[in-house]
Amino acid sequence: MNLFDLKDKVALVTGGGGVLGGSMAEYLLANGATVIILHYKEKTVQETVERMSAISNKVDGYVCNVVEEESTQQTCDAIMEKYGRIDILINAAGGNMPGATIGPDQSFFDINMDDFKKVVDLNLFGSIIPSVIFGKEMAKNKKGIIINISSMASERAITRVAGYSASKAAIDNYTRWLAVELATKYGDGLRVNAIAPGFFIGNQNRKLLLNDDGSYTDRGNTIIKNTPMKRFGNADELHGALHYLCSDASKFVTGVVIPVDGGFSAFSGV
Repeated sequence: MNLFDLKDKVALVTGGGGVLGGSMAEYLLANGATVIILHYKEKTVQETVERMSAISNKVDGYVCNVVEEESTQQTCDAIMEKYGRIDILINAAGGNMPGATIGPDQSFFDINMDDFKKVVDLNLFGSIIPSVIFGKEMAKNKKGIIINISSMASERAITRVAGYSASKAAIDNYTRWLAVELATKYGDGLRVNAIAPGFFIGNQNRKLLLNDDGSYTDRGNTIIKNTPMKRFGNADELHGALHYLCSDASKFVTGVVIPVDGGFSAFSGV
């Protein structure tokens, strides 16, 4: 018996059109899973599915706004009708907004509360709503895996990213809470864990960390200074933790948040 076998598992990836979500989706697809991309933009869904079809034809996609219950429920109904089950849910949808970030010449009192609420909606409720709707189908089968995406901002006070930090800290607590809830009421076949990436270059933070010539910005240099491995992460470096949590190799693991951060969370700065 291969504890790491992912063949034929049905895996949903919200935010599958993004850098990290897309990389995780590609990895699962390459390892035999049936992968379903969820994204709120139809064009992104189409382009992502077309690109990933070169890896395997076991890829599908649906337009789904994960902060809206009706949209998510309709998507769930369609997936269940076609595939009959959901084995894995990866809540990779997330992001930030300028108004929820404190600029270099601003303070907390300049925060845009509407943007702050939108960031919490996306990062927190964008994971809670899919967990409720898709998780209900898992509970019926008494088997399923939910993986949330946390952040280094959840456990450290990282300057400027106020809304993002608050919502990701909530993800850690929600991960542990839901792990206990599902295991105690539906059995050991339902597991909930999280991956906490360190600093990776994505579409949203590229200009914050890199100059146009590829050199590090001041903020980028500060991060590297506090990362023992002295570099940013590559998207494929999340794959090991992902595979472990998605497989039977971790079948007695629930309620944990695994950092993949080059040592950032271990380093005191001294």
